[in-house]
Amino acid sequence: MEIKIHGHDMKISDELDDYTRAKIDKLDRYLPNISHVGVELSIQKTHRGGDMAIAQITIQHSRGAILRAEEKLTIENRNTIRVAIAKAVDKLYRQIDRFKGKRKSKRLHDKYSATVAELDLAEDLPDFDIPDAEDYQMPVEIFRRKHVELIPMNEEEAIEQMELLDHNFYMFMNSETQKANVLYRRDNGGYGILVPQ
Repeated sequence: MEIKIHGHDMKISDELDDYTRAKIDKLDRYLPNISHVGVELSIQKTHRGGDMAIAQITIQHSRGAILRAEEKLTIENRNTIRVAIAKAVDKLYRQIDRFKGKRKSKRLHDKYSATVAELDLAEDLPDFDIPDAEDYQMPVEIFRRKHVELIPMNEEEAIEQMELLDHNFYMFMNSETQKANVLYRRDNGGYGILVPQ
């Protein structure tokens, strides 16, 4: 299992690197055949309140499934980033459990045999603390641009992948219509799909 750890606006000490790897190594026992783990640790400056420690962990299984967990905590002391890592790993355990259950259920019911998408096709936007409009006008700025490869899948597979990634939206190539669709979680429950005209 390959583990890559990156720090944004923070230095990754040898001690923090060892701690993170020890936490991640345990995932392989629970979900064998993990091919790659990416860990992004960062400190995010906020306009109000304390700065945030962010731990985002993405694991890719050898069969193509991608699971991601992120934890954001207000920095209280130097161990806050460790707590964020531990909580993100706990979220991954729950996602792995859900992933295993869905796979078993789908084999039993033989609904379909396709694997989930190999690439993460959606990205959560970061949370920003924005002052009142009267006090401050934040300039419009694109913080991240992501190029995605659209993998053909049906709507059920797209829902499964979005749930595994714990995202609010997911872009995919609809295998029935051969058009790009955006699946999203509705505020009042259920899902919606945006279909281009």
